[in-house]
Amino acid sequence: MIKTIKGLHHVTSMASDARQNNAFFTDVLGLRRVKKTVNFDEPNVYHLYYGDETGSAGTVMTYFPFENMMRGRAGVGEVGETQFSVPKGALCFWKDHLAKQNVGSLNADTVFGANRLRFSGPDGDSLALIETADDARAPWAAVGIPEEAAIRGFSGARFNLHDTAATEELLGFMGYQRADAEGDVTRFIMPDGNGADTIELAKLPQTGFARQGAGSVHHIAFAVDNREQQLEVRKALMDTGYQVTPVIDRDYFWAIYFRTPGGVLFEIATNEPGFNRDEDTAHLGEALKLPGRYEPFRDQVEAGLAPLTA
Repeated sequence: MIKTIKGLHHVTSMASDARQNNAFFTDVLGLRRVKKTVNFDEPNVYHLYYGDETGSAGTVMTYFPFENMMRGRAGVGEVGETQFSVPKGALCFWKDHLAKQNVGSLNADTVFGANRLRFSGPDGDSLALIETADDARAPWAAVGIPEEAAIRGFSGARFNLHDTAATEELLGFMGYQRADAEGDVTRFIMPDGNGADTIELAKLPQTGFARQGAGSVHHIAFAVDNREQQLEVRKALMDTGYQVTPVIDRDYFWAIYFRTPGGVLFEIATNEPGFNRDEDTAHLGEALKLPGRYEPFRDQVEAGLAPLTA
């Protein structure tokens, strides 16, 4: 069993409009844009990162905003809900705040004994705020969001699957423990995790397959401290039969990827070197940072990117 994974590192989704996406996650949800860079394979497309003050593992939502991208279709084989942690009692503020911002699909309920507020992002993204007791992570001090209600980071995510058995086995191998079940949803937790330490598996045998597009999660990343641990995880996964990519340098972390039995793309990402490797913490996310191979073409890259603010 792998013992070095501590929860989520980041969640990467797709969007259809960079400016709209930036405004939603910074102005509406009150996260900090910690990095403004470009897609490694499509330099005319931003890669935007939102999180806490430093972009700590377990707080970072990232987006590839492909201009005018077709909206995705919800279904199985994907991350069906990305869940953020807020303090107990905070949903009163968020219900009012999101309604005033005309955020769609607001729906309050409870999940595994915790209050939850579900809502949609600009592209129909399936998002939720979950009240979490004793989450000691410090929030980003955003204008208009009181500290006592602010997002602390992820609490976890829910996967929509035809069958959950193989993914349950994988999560157990990755160090998660089965905690509870409600109907066709089973919850797993990472003991002594980083706060972003729950995964829910929803068994939906009659649901069609998802089609990725704007609003869909592209992949979900799990955190390890360093490259040494990452190589150990890679070997353990390959010894178990998973096809895992070589280590890829993503500038702010190193990454490996593999496809899970249920179809969800997993990444294992390092906490090092972090988002302050090329910017002071006080100025994270302000300047356009480019992968080294695109730096000689900065003028052309910048000309192809729309401003994020009006």
